[in-house]
Amino acid sequence: MTRLGDSVARTSELLVQDLSSDKTVEQLLTETKARRYLDLSDLSAKEQAELIAGRTVEVLPSVSKLAERIEERRAKGQGLGIKLGIDPTAADVHLGHTVPIIILSRFQRMGHDVTLIIGDFTAKIGDPSGRTAERPPLTDDDIAANVAGYREQVRPFFDFEKVSFRQNSEWLAPYTFPELLKLLSQVPASQLLQREDFRNRLAEGSGLTMSELLYPVAQGLDSVALECDVELGGSDQLLNLQMGRKLMELHGQEQQLIVTMPLIEGTDGSGAKMSKSKGNYVGLTATADDVFGKIMSVPDRLMEPYLKAWTEWTDEEITLALSRVEEKSLHPMDLKKVLAGEVVAALYDVDAAMAARAGFIAQFSKKTFTEVESLPSVDTAEHGEETVAAVLTKVLEFTPSASAARRIAKQNGLRLVVETGSGQQAIVLDEAAATSPLREVVLRSLEEKGLSGGSVYLKAGRKIAELQGL
Repeated sequence: MTRLGDSVARTSELLVQDLSSDKTVEQLLTETKARRYLDLSDLSAKEQAELIAGRTVEVLPSVSKLAERIEERRAKGQGLGIKLGIDPTAADVHLGHTVPIIILSRFQRMGHDVTLIIGDFTAKIGDPSGRTAERPPLTDDDIAANVAGYREQVRPFFDFEKVSFRQNSEWLAPYTFPELLKLLSQVPASQLLQREDFRNRLAEGSGLTMSELLYPVAQGLDSVALECDVELGGSDQLLNLQMGRKLMELHGQEQQLIVTMPLIEGTDGSGAKMSKSKGNYVGLTATADDVFGKIMSVPDRLMEPYLKAWTEWTDEEITLALSRVEEKSLHPMDLKKVLAGEVVAALYDVDAAMAARAGFIAQFSKKTFTEVESLPSVDTAEHGEETVAAVLTKVLEFTPSASAARRIAKQNGLRLVVETGSGQQAIVLDEAAATSPLREVVLRSLEEKGLSGGSVYLKAGRKIAELQGL
């Protein structure tokens, strides 16, 4: 049996046990945390290809071709040359950015050669994928700072001691205009313009710059320079990755295989992908408690894609856990606590995951909010004239922006909770309430419900604050 097979056998035994038990969960997290560093080189070429494919949108031309390429390189005593390009366009990295890194780690642990392309040249153009407008170019100082931040933040998921770093300015900066014209004469303009985001922008009357049109060509030349076997990218990068195959063919090279990964939905359950601008992300620099709480706030339907994206569980293990939920032998909340523990354990360690789990259970198993220690509060005498959204954003820092606060309200996640000796009563606040003064909203809501006395709390998602001075 392979090393992975041994680990799966141990994990499967734990997954059928009581997952509300701290002892069982700690054993499970210890096993799966160790698996993130497991040597996978004893897997057959077919097993390696299938393990990679199980976490991707597609492998092109096919999974069998990936297995064949692995076998060919093995026969020569070599590993595949794997490439992932990074345009360092932001200093803050969130969990969504780790999806390709986790796949890259698996390739690395299978014995393949991994190269990270730092797009210092292409970052000055800006990848237009999914953009409704041209991305502002970055300076050299911006790029250096963002690269340093990216590397440090994704370190828990990847062994940087076993990777090659290249900057694409090495081969793109010396590229001459005659060379570029010769290359472009062999690239159909229709191939550059078939992108959906380009077509949408043209239909809306928005402009496109030549630098944006040439971005896929620049990215494809990275593959030519490295003569790589496999390139990874998000599913929105498919046309850029295919350009790499086209340019490699034009240069007489064996075409790279393409592995595309899913764009993971954000924590708010709105269907939008995880992004900082939408406030539906989990930052890699967040505290263990915050990470745990954010994962616990996601809709149950996201457990499967999140388990696939951020754990080392196999399809067999995920199916086992989800089938237990379906047959009601496992409560969804218990599985979600395991998922949250997995993410915290990846970013920190198992001890931090268990501490965050204990803290979450201690807070949300309380029968009354008055039992919760160090609950944040808002003085309505001081902040009552500010809008609810402003209080959530600027005073409590529960949401990153007013638009995020309104989005929570639109999803029925914004509430007042009135707690008296007879229990709790929740009042759902609509989107209009989010843009109204806090004190006005509270007093009007209490009057409409005929409520008086007791303690009043403002709840946004799973975050709670006591309102004082009413």
